[in-house]
Amino acid sequence: MIIVMKPNFSEKQLNAIIKRVETLGYQARLIRGEETTIIGVVGDDRPIDRTQFELLDGVEKTMPVLKPFKLASRDMHPADTLVPLNGCKVGAEKIVIIAGPCSVESRAQILETAHAVKEAGATALRGGAFKPRTSPYSFQGLAEEGLELLAEAREQTGLPIVTEAMSPEQVPLVCKYADVIQIGARNMQNYALLNSAGDAKKTVLLKRGMMSTIEELLMSAEYILAKGNSQVMLCERGIRTFEKYTRNTTDINAVPVLKQLTHLPVILDPSHATGKWEYVNAIARAGIAAGADGLIIEVHPHPEDAMSDGAQSLKPEKFAQLVKEVRRIAEAVGRC
Repeated sequence: MIIVMKPNFSEKQLNAIIKRVETLGYQARLIRGEETTIIGVVGDDRPIDRTQFELLDGVEKTMPVLKPFKLASRDMHPADTLVPLNGCKVGAEKIVIIAGPCSVESRAQILETAHAVKEAGATALRGGAFKPRTSPYSFQGLAEEGLELLAEAREQTGLPIVTEAMSPEQVPLVCKYADVIQIGARNMQNYALLNSAGDAKKTVLLKRGMMSTIEELLMSAEYILAKGNSQVMLCERGIRTFEKYTRNTTDINAVPVLKQLTHLPVILDPSHATGKWEYVNAIARAGIAAGADGLIIEVHPHPEDAMSDGAQSLKPEKFAQLVKEVRRIAEAVGRC
């Protein structure tokens, strides 16, 4: 339920309403807009008698929130959430580009890549220290050593770090080094991990599961938001279909659908969505044209030698060209 306050409400009236909500066993989420102040009432699924709030001083009206994702819904939060990242606000007019290798392999590799993507115009550096792999025999990442190398790359370039946590136990360690916790597609419904990321109060990049619906993605985001962490970015990275010519199928529809349903910023991952570097540029352009707030791109100086995802990684010069092209698309659609 949403409680809409009158334009001339007093702080005393507001506090009394919040206290009433909490006394009934619900959580009150205060959202102050430029023109309207609302209180979001969230909790269990018990029906709420809205009339008891409509009679309170300072209340203009109440409205139900019918969607199961309450805090992620635009009904609850009409204005876009802007997530700070490297002097930018993800979700604002300027698009952001996160780039780097699938996994941190060595000091030379991550530093070379970091400087290259910085020079090309990247907003942040991505790189996996912990890697969830289909095969237990594949490279699993350098763990804390990889995090230390990412921190060194940030020190040299100024780029904030985006890296994945795979379990609740890894969240404190990742938070020690990273600026953004990535929750990967395979962990989208790892509810213990979602709760830990919410408690950490660190910016989260939440990837859609390869066989998950848009609503399931938003319900996963709800876990993080329910912990009081509003700094969440959603990532569309392709879904599994019958098509074999690409690694996944890019659900470009998800971009405008998410922008309509939720106030959270939306990032597109054309690297995982296609699985082939030849298609990354085209899908990146399409994502920005469709309304994505940014991109996350895999870049490796020597993709042929990459220990993971080399087939979908761009060489630095190809990435630099991509940045130029998507910036032109952004300008064409009224962004920058």
